Amino acid sequence: MPLTHHTESEVAVRTVPRRSEVPLVHTWDLTPLFRDEDSWEEDFKALQADYRQVSSLRDKVGASAQELRAALEFEKSIDVRVERLSQYAGLRVAEDSSNDASLSREARLDSLRVRIGEAFSFLGPEIQAIPDEAFDGYLSDEKLTEWVIRLKKLRRLKPHTLSASEERLLALGSSALRGHQETFSQLTNVDMKFGLVHDASGMERELTQSSFSSFLQQRDPNVRREAFHRFYAEFKDHQFTLASSLGSSIRADVFDSRARNYPSSINAALFADDVPLRVYDNLIATVRSRLAPLYDYFDLRRRVLGLPEIHHYDTYVPIVGEMQTKVDWEAAVDLVLAALTPLGAEYLAILGHGLREGRWSDRYENKGKRSGAFSYGTYTSPPYIMMNYKADVFSDVYTLAHEAGHSMHTWYANRTQSYQNAHYPIFLAEVASTFNEILLTEHLLATTTDERMRAYVLNRQIDDLRGTLFRQTMFAEFERTTHAAEEAGDPLTLEGFKRVYRELLSAYFGPNFAIDSELELEGLRIPHFYSAFYVYKYATGISAAVTLARQVLETGDATRYLNFLRSGGSKFPIETLGEAGVDMSSPAPIEAALGLFERRVKELGGLLG
Repeated sequence: MPLTHHTESEVAVRTVPRRSEVPLVHTWDLTPLFRDEDSWEEDFKALQADYRQVSSLRDKVGASAQELRAALEFEKSIDVRVERLSQYAGLRVAEDSSNDASLSREARLDSLRVRIGEAFSFLGPEIQAIPDEAFDGYLSDEKLTEWVIRLKKLRRLKPHTLSASEERLLALGSSALRGHQETFSQLTNVDMKFGLVHDASGMERELTQSSFSSFLQQRDPNVRREAFHRFYAEFKDHQFTLASSLGSSIRADVFDSRARNYPSSINAALFADDVPLRVYDNLIATVRSRLAPLYDYFDLRRRVLGLPEIHHYDTYVPIVGEMQTKVDWEAAVDLVLAALTPLGAEYLAILGHGLREGRWSDRYENKGKRSGAFSYGTYTSPPYIMMNYKADVFSDVYTLAHEAGHSMHTWYANRTQSYQNAHYPIFLAEVASTFNEILLTEHLLATTTDERMRAYVLNRQIDDLRGTLFRQTMFAEFERTTHAAEEAGDPLTLEGFKRVYRELLSAYFGPNFAIDSELELEGLRIPHFYSAFYVYKYATGISAAVTLARQVLETGDATRYLNFLRSGGSKFPIETLGEAGVDMSSPAPIEAALGLFERRVKELGGLLG
């Protein structure tokens, strides 16, 4: 489909509406979860009583295959209900973090989840206490056929499962240990105010977490510069609080890994997915060895934009300066569906219905809404998508494709696997999402005849690879370094965080990049750092996705890829990807992604001269 071009002066000045002012059709439909808030309260109240029945299972879990099945099925029944309650509560907070009723609902559920975790904390130790001979016999019992995979995964945790009393203490302390994440969210999404920024016409517009990316894509360098410095001025005012919060998060990770007898916090994070540490280290080493094309790209960007020097706030504006893209929501849905045509009619029909009549997505920004985007699906509900979609930010089309990848992964896994095997790990989730982005790019390049538009699309793919492969690997290094510092007994201070981040900025941006001192604070504002050792999966994910996308486009057969989606969490991710045709134990997928980046930079340079 053609993209509409427009100039800066044609961009409508936008004010951020209150939640109550957003048309219903633009919001997600949560009635498949609960018909209203009262029905949520009813289920919440019932759960407060029902979970206590787990006490009747104590000291019986390992007595027989029948007793073990009863314990697992009861835990599953409670988990399904907690998931639904959590999804509704979480989505309501995400849509307006200033709504006191929503915040209260989520807080009450968080408290209940701690009590449920405490009540169920004996299950793990009792399962691990089953003698090996008896456990192997249970795995052969038909009563547990549906639970074999789950039980084998649980058994791996035996060396890291504590006694019942110790597990109870960890469950009781989980909310307190992780309170820094809520503090960070409330501070950055609600309390912090970024003021107003002048746009290219001289009019003042509100600067928010969500609109920041839009300002950085403006053609006028003065607008970008003003937005950057004003944005980070607010973070500087809260830098000690943010550093304290991040330090608490890292200390909690280290405490948890030590309490559970892991060699380190990174080993603890990788263990659940059975991902060898060499995969993490290989990612960093391979990317570090191929940074020259990234430096070349920054120099190309500087030259094309006519800048005396390049700053971080100059790295998001489209290089093609004569136009910007404008794609409204419906056009974005059409574009994403067209790009995903190789995945077949069923995939397209399900996704198309979900994004339109099914109202899976909450589309636009409103006051108090969480920044960014996410997909949130549970076993018994639609896979909802939160967006802050802006028609003048073309990367939001990519974001829609990305989150749709997550949602369709959830949809296929939930309808193929049992509850206990459906939940895929994040390592695999980032493959499905970035796969969709790659297909979107290939579709645009295949259907664009205008050279300027082609340059624009190439620029978008390059920036996508830069942001997902290079940037997330840099973040992964930051996490590894800061956690290692805590484990070595070094203090986690504001100046320490800034020093580490500055060193990484210098390495990844190169010698000819002008690094503003404020950018050292970026390490304090990344939400993913509060879920440590997560971001590397974006980089490995896009590397695997490059290989899978090439496979689908070259063969015209999406069977292996769709089977990958259907597999859910039935196998460990390295094995799952291997069956789909990607060997993550080798550097080949990362090299393929780096090679694609280098080729695109050369192609763009040839087009722009």
